Amino acid sequence: MTSDEIRPEPARALDRRTLIKGGLGLLAGGLALEELARGARAVAAPPRAVALPMAAPTGSATQQLHLAATDGWASLPAATPRAPFWPDPLAPPGYDVYVFGFRDVTSVPANLVVNERGKAQICAPVLGFDQYDPAATTGATLEERSNAVRITLSNLGLSVRPDLTDGHTIHWHGFTNAIPLFDGVPELSISVPIGREFTYYYRPHEPGTYMYHCHFEDVEHVQMGMTGVVYVRPLRNTPTQKFAYDAASTAYDREFAFMLTELWVESHYRDAHIQTTDWTDFKPSFWLLNGRAFPDTLKPSTDPLTTDQTSDSGANLRYNPVSSLVAANVSERVLLRLANLGYQHHAMTLDGIPMRVIAKDASPLVDTSRDLSFETNTVEIGPGESRDVIITMPSTVTPDSGKPYQAFRLYDRNYAYLNNGGDAGYGGQMTEVRLFPAGTPTSAHGLTA
Repeated sequence: MTSDEIRPEPARALDRRTLIKGGLGLLAGGLALEELARGARAVAAPPRAVALPMAAPTGSATQQLHLAATDGWASLPAATPRAPFWPDPLAPPGYDVYVFGFRDVTSVPANLVVNERGKAQICAPVLGFDQYDPAATTGATLEERSNAVRITLSNLGLSVRPDLTDGHTIHWHGFTNAIPLFDGVPELSISVPIGREFTYYYRPHEPGTYMYHCHFEDVEHVQMGMTGVVYVRPLRNTPTQKFAYDAASTAYDREFAFMLTELWVESHYRDAHIQTTDWTDFKPSFWLLNGRAFPDTLKPSTDPLTTDQTSDSGANLRYNPVSSLVAANVSERVLLRLANLGYQHHAMTLDGIPMRVIAKDASPLVDTSRDLSFETNTVEIGPGESRDVIITMPSTVTPDSGKPYQAFRLYDRNYAYLNNGGDAGYGGQMTEVRLFPAGTPTSAHGLTA
């Protein structure tokens, strides 16, 4: 797949919404019911790590998740109002922008999943799975023991726009899938109609960092927030040592994922107010890391399933739940998984700590016979691309005044993307890499909610 699949497209006489209402929708419903009959239901998946709060558990024998697709409202940092587009006058208190999104409802009882309608999040949950192992010997069947992945997608419909009968899909961008049925491109497979669910099946043979997104009306749905990071861990991993790929030089101590996107408030307003958007006018208003703009990028992760809607120092980040803060101790090796599923080119820069690029688009630059990795202070990443980067934290720390850590800025080198709504001052795609003394417990890093 290339980045062409998310570029704005010309209008069609017969659009996907009309097509999907027909026989393909019936096929999706039938396949979903067949999957349920086989008992392929999602099971609880606790967080893997505070840095990646929505990832699947390490070493899960049956890697099963349940995602819900719907719409909702999210919060962006304070900026000069741009009437009538932002803040949206329809937004409930504490929120200001209309979004579509995926929610992780794995832990929600099946009969209560429908209650998550209208509670979308941006960006989508970070998903992490173990590499498929056809030689695995522990487990009753090959599928039980080989780290096969099943993701059930429920389409809950749109609460603000019930007139839209959009289907939804899950497409693993850049992932080689031998069966078109599970690829998520509706023209070639199916989409999930409102009120139905479908279980995707994957055998993740190749480790690396990928992306996933809805491929139904993809230009619109990706911009509205239906995209996230998905990565595959290599079989080389052990309980005491983690690797990004099979090469020994890709070992790391901590990992952090970043989804780079842009948000155009006018298109979000038009979707909420039953208007159409001319995508050739695309002009972003906010630039996001994991669905947040600076300074919200520095705040801890939140739980979108919580009932507390008044935390986060006055900014409700319940539906922007994934933090972009990086924290580690001296001399630790940190893996940064960078994915860009926006429409613009980005250049992520880290001041003070060299970055070693070890993979591009889930293709490792190092193996047993070569080392094409390179060191830089700026990582170029285009639309639809991913980069895996390892940084080695400095061996000494000089704490910032009044703080227990030393902070290094990670930001987009294009300064036009470092503002919120065009206002003066820092915003957009910026966060911090915080260096702590040796032995500092993770609970002191400020990553937990």
